[in-house]
Amino acid sequence: MTLGFVIFLVICAALYLRFHHARPLLGMAYSGSRGLTLYDSSAQVRSPIGTVDYGEPLQMLERFGDQIEVRTSKGLVGWTTYEDLISPELWQQEKDLDAKTGHTAPEARGHTRVISNLHLVPGRDTPRVRQLKKDVSVELFERQAIAVPEPTSALVAAPAPDAADDPSANNAAPSGPKKEDWWLVRATLDDKSSVSGWLLSRFVDLDVPAPLPDYASSAGMHIVAWFELNRVADANGNAVPQYLLVGVNGPEGQACDFTLMRVYTWAKNKGQYETAFVQSDVCGRLPLKIDHPAGTGDTTFAFTDPGDGTPQVYRMRQTIVRRVSDRDSANKRKP
Repeated sequence: MTLGFVIFLVICAALYLRFHHARPLLGMAYSGSRGLTLYDSSAQVRSPIGTVDYGEPLQMLERFGDQIEVRTSKGLVGWTTYEDLISPELWQQEKDLDAKTGHTAPEARGHTRVISNLHLVPGRDTPRVRQLKKDVSVELFERQAIAVPEPTSALVAAPAPDAADDPSANNAAPSGPKKEDWWLVRATLDDKSSVSGWLLSRFVDLDVPAPLPDYASSAGMHIVAWFELNRVADANGNAVPQYLLVGVNGPEGQACDFTLMRVYTWAKNKGQYETAFVQSDVCGRLPLKIDHPAGTGDTTFAFTDPGDGTPQVYRMRQTIVRRVSDRDSANKRKP
């Protein structure tokens, strides 16, 4: 009798171990937060049992509402929130974005102004890749103007975005269709790793070298990007950069990446920058390319007009900047 009971217990234990560990997986996912906390249950009153790093692969075991049980690569099993996970498809898209930015020259550099949500594609309601804390260094690559979601009716307002997406949202009702600027960025994290995605432009403070911000402010320009054209010697023989500054005048969401251009050159006798060139009727699309034709001592910069796709080329010779005409371009192409 006792022997039969022992055998029964052994069989039950074997069956439990077999089917408990062999229960079908719901799928794979990746941790979407740094230091993602796992809990011992899905209940409201629960205790933390461990954390996992951003990007760690997880097996999804069971789901209860917005809670999901996962198993780490080290065998730790616990519960977390489903929206804190990234699907394999989205994870691969994020890796593709990071590879793209890793092989592209940035148009500008800056840092996050506030806690900010990084998205897979531009838009408030798109999948979130990660949340960035304040003062994270970012490189900016590409801009897109995206429509702000409108209320579904006069009585029901559109869902409020996450506070990290727009803390100033709904401060004023737009008078018409409104767009906002999003930038593809590459963020450098504390552990020196990087993550790429789309970020609302207003959550980035650009690291524009002084005194360019003061010049732009006095000219009523919102800076979009800046470029070092060349360097000249000051009165002490030190190399001083000369700059091209591009920006816009007016609200975000415009069809052009920039509508204003200003070139600042160094006046050695005055020991300060001077405005060498201004154009306020341009419509340009980034990227902007800087070149130094061999044997000329000149600097050229070029960009594309988004209206007709034609290249716009400018040449700076000493402190003189002018548009390169079609005839000049044709002559330059002749052997």
